[in-house]
Amino acid sequence: MKVLKFGGTSVGSVSSITTLLQIVKNEVEEGERPVVVLSAMSGVTNLLINMAEQAAKGNEFTAQLAELERRHFDVVKSLLDIQNQNPAFTRLKIHFNQLEELLQGVLTLRELTAKTRDLIVSFGERCSTLMISKIAAQHFGNAFFVDASEVLKTDSAFGNARVDTALSELLIRDLYASNTDKVLFITGFIASNEAGQITTLGRGGSDYTAAIFGAALNAQEIQIWTDVNGMMTADPRMVKKAFPLSELTYTEAMELSYFGAKVIYPPTMIPAFLKKIPIVIKNTFEPEFAGTVIQHQSKASNQPIKGISSINNISILNLMGSGMVGKSGFSGRLFSLLAREQINVILITQSSSEHSITFAIQPGDAKRAKAIIEQEFELEILANKLEPITVEENLAILAVVGENMKQTPGVSGKLFHALGRNGVNVRAIAQGSSEYNISVIISEHDLAKALNAVHDAFFVDLYKTLHAFCLGTGNIGKTLFSQLNAHADFLRNENGIQVKVVGISNTRKMTFDADGIELNNWQASLDESNDKADLRLFIDTMKSMNLPNCVFIDNTASPVPVEFYEEVLNSAISVVTCNKIGNSGSYSRYKAFKDAARTHGVDFFYETNVGAGLPIIRTLRDLMNSGDRVQRIEAILSGTISFIFNQFKGDANFHDVVKLAQEKGYTEPDPRDDLRGTDFMRKILILARDAGHTLEAADVQIESILPTACLDAATVDDFYAALKAEDAYFTNLKQQAESGGKVLRYIGKLEDGKASITLQMVDENHPFYMLSGSDNIISFTTDRYKERPLVVKGPGAGAEVTAAGVFADLVNVGAN
Repeated sequence: MKVLKFGGTSVGSVSSITTLLQIVKNEVEEGERPVVVLSAMSGVTNLLINMAEQAAKGNEFTAQLAELERRHFDVVKSLLDIQNQNPAFTRLKIHFNQLEELLQGVLTLRELTAKTRDLIVSFGERCSTLMISKIAAQHFGNAFFVDASEVLKTDSAFGNARVDTALSELLIRDLYASNTDKVLFITGFIASNEAGQITTLGRGGSDYTAAIFGAALNAQEIQIWTDVNGMMTADPRMVKKAFPLSELTYTEAMELSYFGAKVIYPPTMIPAFLKKIPIVIKNTFEPEFAGTVIQHQSKASNQPIKGISSINNISILNLMGSGMVGKSGFSGRLFSLLAREQINVILITQSSSEHSITFAIQPGDAKRAKAIIEQEFELEILANKLEPITVEENLAILAVVGENMKQTPGVSGKLFHALGRNGVNVRAIAQGSSEYNISVIISEHDLAKALNAVHDAFFVDLYKTLHAFCLGTGNIGKTLFSQLNAHADFLRNENGIQVKVVGISNTRKMTFDADGIELNNWQASLDESNDKADLRLFIDTMKSMNLPNCVFIDNTASPVPVEFYEEVLNSAISVVTCNKIGNSGSYSRYKAFKDAARTHGVDFFYETNVGAGLPIIRTLRDLMNSGDRVQRIEAILSGTISFIFNQFKGDANFHDVVKLAQEKGYTEPDPRDDLRGTDFMRKILILARDAGHTLEAADVQIESILPTACLDAATVDDFYAALKAEDAYFTNLKQQAESGGKVLRYIGKLEDGKASITLQMVDENHPFYMLSGSDNIISFTTDRYKERPLVVKGPGAGAEVTAAGVFADLVNVGAN
């Protein structure tokens, strides 16, 4: 025999009731005689409470009562044959008349007692169960309506009555034995005291009714039919990647339920737990789905936790003072006081020094709790042995739950790493000795971000989502979007990462979408946006969206975004940039970026600052992290200058080669911006700083390639004219190199803490001799690579390789 309980959404509409009846009919046709426990129609209990409260205030309730009656009558009209409707209408009308009389009494007296409130709300279950039993009788004639208040006996604690288990089980067994040929449809939530007055079982009361009946009748299983596919790994309203759990133990389910999982409530499981009866959470709207089985033992899982639950909107009270240290009975005195005042304590944590106690309660109890504690410990406060009681509000509890936690090292570390990396401050921590639950108190504002970050961290079978905010839609930005779009499946399948671009801005407009901007249509999204570009507002919006695993990507060459890097990093948001202006500015600013990233546990990646997509910075970092010592770095880090000198041979003249480079798009509009070596200097400076040297831009010695007349020319045309006039100078340099079997190379060098960029002539023994095209090349001479330097070579410019470098940095953020 099974007990089937259907919640409010399962009895809330014609279609859901039709599905409910089919589920019960299937059981009956298989030879089962299930016991069916029903809640009120969705929203009805709240409506009844509202009507009662309005009546107590002297307000009219007739319109709401008419709406309540209409909802039930509409179901009867839709699902019962005409000849069977009148008996149902009559019984329901009697209930609604009684309800109206009760509400009129409340209106007259302007008083709503807990006893009257229980009686009023009981009509929700009584009407829905009566209605559905009449409809069921049309499908299988042995359906029988049972008012649970006749067999469930409780004390007189109205609103949250305690069940007399022994007496109730006797009455339930007698009821079942007396109706062996019937399918019982039973009201959930309601019961009665010894005087026969209606009581209710409190939060989750219908589930509790089902569990009590299941335990009394030694049911094969108790099915809880609701509107989700079982208990989820997290609240699906906040964590879109949450998925249903196939199995839980009673302990795990109780921990998850206590900390906010609304599918089932802890008291529900106690009768089932005592008799080891499985509870199955099923979805009325997807009945074929297996759901979640809660039982005494579950199969081994490869996950360290089963789920993450949460409680919104809690307050904490902090007690601190020397008068607590070593004083026996202090905690007992405190919590006995709270128990006497019916203040429920959700979580407790105490420092090992006994100098402080922090506990969490419902916000509605905070003010009263503070007042009674101050009254109880008045003498200690006056004697300065106890500091003034502080209350903190707008907080939330996040808890990770699972029996595997006690066998899995590193669970706490993973939890706090995920929170810390996303800038979520933990106000208090609690962990029981059973190690089934680690709970943390955090800001309610951070709850959704924290849940998503922790969910990504623990459920490794899922992909980790990075939320990217991108500045710049030029060649590099466009190419990056194209690469991310083309490789989305590969990222998910091979790296376990999903990149959602949630913000884009150029110099004209900006757009945001927390669900991700479609990268095959990002230009249209930006064009259609009504938001004008505003970098300050872009940063503020990024922070206010408060998404987990955020990355700020700067694909510009502007100094303006650099001003915000430190603020972004201090907001626990990683920065990926191909903009080298920030790192090549003052050393103090470079260090501030590094320190901010380290302090907040986020990433500051800028591989493309030096060699576009070439792994130069990463190689240097790996050498140093492995304990190697850099003796010398030599590099050609300008693709433009590399191309020019690779073409400047044979009969070519320097003027024509520079002109060709400009025509091919290798140079800036004014080629002197490249030939001055300023960009090269920035790259050498960044390498020097990453190698541990505190250099400023002025410390880099730059030998000019160009004669003064070329540098001082008023216009680009004048520059080319001056360059032509200096042809003999450049030809002489070329001939001098060729006569010695050498080639011209513009080389940056870092050695003994000094950085320089000079024009050199190198022979075939030099690693830079065979350079071709616009390639970059860098040579690391270290303690380990002394005889044969470590060389990195390849394209050092271009939108494709630069975007690929930004892409790689983004993947590395996701790996951390």
